[in-house]
Amino acid sequence: MHAPHSTAEQSNIPEMTSDTPKACTSLESHKVLTVSDLCCSYDKTAVVKSAGFSLLPGEIGCLLGPSGCGKTTILRAIAGFQSIDQGDIKVDDKIIANSNKQLPPEKRNVGMVFQDYALFPHLSVLDNVLFGLKKKNDDSERQALEILETVKLEHLADRFPHELSGGQQQRIALARALAPKPKLILLDEPFSNLDTELRRSLSMEVRDILKEQNTSAILVTHDQEEAFTVADKIGIMMDGKIQQWGTPYDLYHEPVNREIASFIGKGSFIPARIESTNSISSELGLASSAHPLMHLPGEEVDLLVRPEDIVASLESPLKAQITKKHFLGASCFYELELPSKQQVSTVLSSHLNFELGDHIGIRFAADHIVTFSKLD
Repeated sequence: MHAPHSTAEQSNIPEMTSDTPKACTSLESHKVLTVSDLCCSYDKTAVVKSAGFSLLPGEIGCLLGPSGCGKTTILRAIAGFQSIDQGDIKVDDKIIANSNKQLPPEKRNVGMVFQDYALFPHLSVLDNVLFGLKKKNDDSERQALEILETVKLEHLADRFPHELSGGQQQRIALARALAPKPKLILLDEPFSNLDTELRRSLSMEVRDILKEQNTSAILVTHDQEEAFTVADKIGIMMDGKIQQWGTPYDLYHEPVNREIASFIGKGSFIPARIESTNSISSELGLASSAHPLMHLPGEEVDLLVRPEDIVASLESPLKAQITKKHFLGASCFYELELPSKQQVSTVLSSHLNFELGDHIGIRFAADHIVTFSKLD
């Protein structure tokens, strides 16, 4: 692969985005959460292996991976529901857990939003939020109503959970977690019980609310779209290890290994040859890289080809046959077969409307050239 800007060693350097809080603009900013060399096990079987990452104030992180990879175990360890074998967890630079110390969950200044909402059915919306406030005083109801206003549900304060939709219940659960103003919010598959459209809209709402409150958070999910929508930084977990921690852009365009390249988004690997430090040739033609390629000239490699790397070109001598077509509304997803029988894919405007079996002219137009050593 070409020299990445976000290697495993570099990935904790904050990157500026339009959502980055001012507190994050300095490399000297303290960390709200630091997980170092974390190891956890069940019945002497290692589940989490030397995991490490950190969050800055107002930053939203995500642990993304398939079921059983260890992501929920890390969340439970941060919350205080899981003991750890090695490493430590810090919130605001204070150790809350290591192999010798387990601070009780209620003393960690961490809020949690569960998959099943965990609202009290016999309490009103307002009383559910009030329950999240450890210290009750004359100002408590005002605080609770203010946080309900933040999640745009103050008009439902007197309702009961069974009178609310799934999306409303999840926002109430978030309000309850935010009410005591914790340093960190943990979100355990919070949208998994919702339908696709509601998941999409609510995930954007939750991000906006967390950013408005400047509250750091960790989301656990197996849904890539959800992770990319909500998080500033994502850790890809496989077999108990965080394979890469970086921005969504880093993970998609600069994956550190073949497994992540295969896991994130869609893509194909086709044989290629390094021609110079900045050029590569393949069945798709000669291509130049804006950055030096890591492999040596003359080396045979596998080239990662994303759907957006392939564009239609009527005048191109390279023709590919359409083998599959999925209409997506504004665009169409096509699977293509090259003359060598290699498979690639592309997404084109639906106005072009090619049909199965058509041979279309294509060209390679990648902004990022990503290569890996050939498999043995």
